[in-house]
Amino acid sequence: MNPHPSIEAQDRPARLTVGVVGAGRVGPALAASLQLAGHRPVAVSGVSDASVRRAAELLPGVPLVSPAEVLARADLVLLTVPDDALADLVSGLAETGAVRPGQLLVHTSGRFGTAVLDPATRAGALPLALHPAMTFTGTSVDVQRLAGCPFGVTAPEELRMAAEALVIEMGGEPEWILESARPLYHAALAIGANYLVTLVAQAMELLEKAGVQAPDRMLGPLLGAALDNALRSGDAALTGPVARGDAGTVVAHVAELRQHAPQAVAGYLAMARMTADRALSHGLLKPELAAELLDALAGPAPEGTADLAESSGEPAPRDGERAPSTGPGDADRDHDQPAHEAGTAASDWPARPAGPAQPEDTAPGTAGTGAPDDHRANGPAGPGSAAPDSETPDPGSHGGDS
Repeated sequence: MNPHPSIEAQDRPARLTVGVVGAGRVGPALAASLQLAGHRPVAVSGVSDASVRRAAELLPGVPLVSPAEVLARADLVLLTVPDDALADLVSGLAETGAVRPGQLLVHTSGRFGTAVLDPATRAGALPLALHPAMTFTGTSVDVQRLAGCPFGVTAPEELRMAAEALVIEMGGEPEWILESARPLYHAALAIGANYLVTLVAQAMELLEKAGVQAPDRMLGPLLGAALDNALRSGDAALTGPVARGDAGTVVAHVAELRQHAPQAVAGYLAMARMTADRALSHGLLKPELAAELLDALAGPAPEGTADLAESSGEPAPRDGERAPSTGPGDADRDHDQPAHEAGTAASDWPARPAGPAQPEDTAPGTAGTGAPDDHRANGPAGPGSAAPDSETPDPGSHGGDS
């Protein structure tokens, strides 16, 4: 529910004409919410049949035109295209003179701040980055869900009030994000939302293999309680065998996964190490239980690890040797420090490969699948061509989903 006071549309100043470039799942919903606030959608551009249909349903009577024509008609333009297409689109619009001085240009990418709009800003546009931290369906339900939805807001300081006012008019809650913090902000949302979907889908598949008839009903109450507790209490909400230091249970889990779902082993071990690290740091995992748990989590590497190392040009680690890493800060890390030395984080515990690697078995449908909000553009979209649609937002794109 929107906590901000309601204002009659006719009493609000500076009603704007609104245009949408990229009629994916996000743009039409935002334009429809702005229409409810008294603004007037006047143009939309879209490519696919789904986009055309979506625009007709959410913005009835609004004409479909080219991106350049959208900018010619609108005071406020929503650029709701995939992340990878945004920079080229903005450059093309600016280079061809489609941008008008004083025009508000809003993108909904979580990844970018306003720097990506610099070509248009130099042409006189007013840049705003408004990212709704929500998943979108592309239906009218999205307009209702915007009530209370957090928006990651980045804008020049002189436009901050205008940016926040637009978010409030859409029913959202503005959260100020510094330009420099935008990539980290977006990564956090991807971990919290996109990868949560992956974990839940994996859990349901495993329950099906275990013979559970309705995995969704079994997981529902457990996931709901875990999410609520985590949001309320953070790491204090950790439970389960890793947080308890129950190494025997962890060993049994890994053995079962190797037999029934080998593609899930690497993910289980990675999450278990992260969980152990956080449990240790917050005093939940007793130090005297950590050593045995370390051995359980540093057991034989998942099948295919050596093959992956060979394909990357790196030698496979030998017994007792830390696997090579390319993560941030590796150059400053002392690789000779024993893993069992006091103070070593659980996430740094090494994996010990056992014997020659076997060919990796990939379950059907587990390889090559992208996150549902992972958009890919088909090349630069200039103002004279149709801009790619952002079919799903991403913490992802996008606009939207976290």
